Amino acid sequence: MALRVGVVGGGQLARMMIAPAVELGIELRVLAEEPGMSASLAATAVGDYRDAATVLAFARDVDVITFDHEHVPQDVLAALVDAGVAVRPGPGALRFAQDKLLMRARLAELGMPQPEWAAVTDATELQEFIDAHGGRAVVKTPRGGYDGKGVRVVETGVEADDWFAALAEDTHGGALLAEELVDFTRELAQQVARRPSGEVRAYPIVETVQRDGVCAEVIAPAPHAGDRLAAVTAELGIAIAEGLETTGMLAVELFQTTDERVLVNELAMRPHNSGHWSQDGAVTGQFEQHLRAVLDLPLGDTSPRAGWSVMVNILGGPAEGGLDERFAAAMAAHPDVKVHTYGKAPRPGRKVGHVNVTGDDLDEIAYQARAAASFFQD
Repeated sequence: MALRVGVVGGGQLARMMIAPAVELGIELRVLAEEPGMSASLAATAVGDYRDAATVLAFARDVDVITFDHEHVPQDVLAALVDAGVAVRPGPGALRFAQDKLLMRARLAELGMPQPEWAAVTDATELQEFIDAHGGRAVVKTPRGGYDGKGVRVVETGVEADDWFAALAEDTHGGALLAEELVDFTRELAQQVARRPSGEVRAYPIVETVQRDGVCAEVIAPAPHAGDRLAAVTAELGIAIAEGLETTGMLAVELFQTTDERVLVNELAMRPHNSGHWSQDGAVTGQFEQHLRAVLDLPLGDTSPRAGWSVMVNILGGPAEGGLDERFAAAMAAHPDVKVHTYGKAPRPGRKVGHVNVTGDDLDEIAYQARAAASFFQD
């Protein structure tokens, strides 16, 4: 009987696990939030991931449960563990991806480099932090934010009053996360795979380019990284994976500062946008690697297949008409480009796909990737 992996969440990350699952002979099952989602090809159930009974019923006949996102509540995760289900990553690790304040505190315990930060419960405390950090700060909601959501750059404490008001109405109370506004030269990402038996493998460090808080491009490996930086970030990623006891793929988003330090910005305990290049640019892509890791199978080689890989996200898509005609046009104009679509209806700012190009001339493949992605924009 084939190994069975259950994925909670029917988004594009679950969708991109389907092909490697077929290649590995793994039966992939998906609990989608609603019909017609990106991973509908593998959706064997539709239901609310916040409902323990629904998730337990879905998990009944699989070998391991993993995730398309990190939003499954802790009580649901605990119910799975109590029922004897293998949950990977487990609730102990996921809580650090679900709550940025917990993440910051745990990373501090592990001695990881990160921006100066504080938990703030009102405008006065936020203003004190701002005043102590040059007159500006980043404020974040600890839970639920992604792709620029739940993040603000502020100069006064009252600029987060609406978030403080929402906290006051929450029966659990809580605080916001205030961070120093880091003077960085670029953003990097380090991916690591870890399996339950302890084997770990690091991917090459990559450079990520953000636009409006959303990842737009990834270059692998990061240009001008050098052996020292690559070794430092790989060691850092592995130390975090081991310190948090993650299982599966871990993405560590980093700032590289003007004085050549690296600071941890965010964590993701799943396949990640910064690793999409590896589908076509690495010996073992991140989606295959995630399946190997959560099943505790030997991890694959993370080496690049070419000198460079460039990934460009397709954001928004055409205002009118479908993506099929654009897809064919992009393929015809750029036959060396790999186009990956997510089966989503276009809307402004939405990630509806990405393109990958690999080669030995970075300028050329970056041009090809950007040109191919432009076919999907009006």
